[in-house]
Order: sequence, then structure tokens, then C-alpha cells
Amino acid sequence: MNQRTWPYRSDGSHFVSLPFPCNTHHRQNNCYGFSKPNVRQFRFGESTSSRSSHHRDFSMLPNDVLTKIAANFTLPNLQSASLVCKSWRDALRPLREAMLFLRWGKRFKHGRAGLCPNLHKALDSFLKGAARGSTLAMVDAGLVYWEMGNKEKGIELYRKAAELGDPAGQLNLGISYLQAEPPNVKEAIKWLHQASVAGNVRAQYQLALCLHQGRGVDRNLPEAARWYLRAAEGGYVRAMYNASLCYSFGEGLVRSHRQARKWMKQAADRGHSKAQFEHGLGLFSEGEMMKAVVYLELAMRAGETAAARVRNVIVQQLSAASRDRAMLLASNWRALPSPR
Repeated sequence: MNQRTWPYRSDGSHFVSLPFPCNTHHRQNNCYGFSKPNVRQFRFGESTSSRSSHHRDFSMLPNDVLTKIAANFTLPNLQSASLVCKSWRDALRPLREAMLFLRWGKRFKHGRAGLCPNLHKALDSFLKGAARGSTLAMVDAGLVYWEMGNKEKGIELYRKAAELGDPAGQLNLGISYLQAEPPNVKEAIKWLHQASVAGNVRAQYQLALCLHQGRGVDRNLPEAARWYLRAAEGGYVRAMYNASLCYSFGEGLVRSHRQARKWMKQAADRGHSKAQFEHGLGLFSEGEMMKAVVYLELAMRAGETAAARVRNVIVQQLSAASRDRAMLLASNWRALPSPR
């Protein structure tokens, strides 16, 4: 994987309470009624029966509105929402069916559950899920179309998912615009920003790169650094590496050796080869010879050729026992899991 993530010029649902009127005749749906006094209309001595007309009954939510709200729900969220009341259970049935098609699509795509990989069957399953309103299925169908070379249909599905508020759809649509010929950077920034605000760490990283490079927007180093940090805190390894560089060079952030070292180590411990190389150099400068050799060895094994020269110099200064110990640690090393 290309880990040259520092930008160079040459490098290319939550429920919302809606004010729907309540009709007490709909209580046979067994929905939960939520009451809230209307302060402006309340008067001393007003009867309880007249005040009850101001409550919100979520069973009155139109089916099309409910399915749009729930379009990017996962199966556990759909199951929970379906327990609210009968009208919700009935309205969400197509989305629950979409989850079954989504599961089968993933099995066909990745060859799971004893099935042979079959992109065409995977696409058929994803499209059936998408037809039932699931943005998760729309995004997966878009990915398959993209892999098959039909980028237009892929973008069409990404856009549909993005407009329904799916962060992964917004991310993929934004990246599609960045990769278009010619790129539509203005639209890309719009969708990347929406996905970033929704918490998608890859979108936060991509948005930070655009802000760092001044691509489609005015160059803004403090804002770029803020999004790098957000993505790093969310577990995105490349953002950890770039956040470290921001602290090292004082780009958008106040210089801090401690913070730079912290994020470089976190990226290195999660398998970022450039971070392993640079963290190894940092350990060498601090006199931590054996630890430096471990990280430099890992970087060298991952393809960082420059790490080999430094590693060989340090190894000559270690005892045979320390060399053997360092090689054993490198061989037994496993990357820390990343949530993303």
C-alpha cells in the first residue's frame, strides 16, 4: 500500500423529533406517545385533556420519511427500531429484507460461508438490497460496479446513498469526484465535508489532505491539522502519521516533540512502515539502540530500503545477545489492531 501520505504538490442517524400532529385514534398501533407541554400556549387552569393535544406520536411518521431516516441503519438498529411499534415494524420490513441480501452479497463477493467468489451474484444481491432502500447495499453495489469498470453506475449509487445521509456513500462520491477527469473538486469537498462531520475517519483524512494542499479550497493548515487529529483519534493510521508531522514541523499546530513522538509511535505500532522508520530514527537519537533496531528492522521488511543502512550501523554496536533479541522481537511483532 502506498504510504506516501504527506501532501506534496507532485502527488497526484439519529432519530429526529418531527412536529407531526397526533391523532389519538391511532393509539391502537401501540406506539409510545411522547408529551411535551407547549409553553407559549399553556395557560393557568388549562385542562389536562386540552394540553394532551400537543404531544408527539411517532406512529404518525409517514413510511417514506421513516425509511429515509433508517436507510443507513445496520441490522441491529433496524431490529431495535422495529420493536417500537407495529407501524414501524411494517414500514421497516423492506430494510430488514435488504440486510439479508446484503449478507448474501458479501458472502458471494468474498467467498464466505463455503461459497465461491462471484462478483455477478454479489452485485445482484446488493442491487436487491439497494432496491429495498438500504444505503449500505447501495454503497456495496457501487463498489462492485466500480471494480467492474462501470464507474458511471457506481457513482450513481454512491450519490443516491450520499443524498440519504450515508457517510460511506458521501466519502466514495467525494473520492470519485477527485479522481474524475477532469476532477470536480468543489463537489468532492462538499461531500467529503459532510462525511467528515458525520465521523467518517477516511473522509476526515481526505478532507485534511485537500485543505493541506489547497486543492479546491484555500490552503488552511490549522484546519487541515484539526481534521488529521480527528481522523487519528478515530484510529486512521495514515492520519496518525500526518498528525505527527504537523507537530514536528509546526504546520497548523504548535510544535511539540512529545505529541509528535506519541502519534509517530502509534502509527508505527499499527504497521505504517514510514512511521516505523522515523520512530526507529527517533529511538536511535535517544540512545535506545535495541528498540531502534526493532523498528528499523520492521520498516526494512516492509520495504523501506533507507532503514537498512541505519539498522546495519546500529547492529554493529550491539552485542550478539542484543542483536538476537532484537531480531526475535521483530519476528514476533504483530501490528496493534486499528478500529478502522
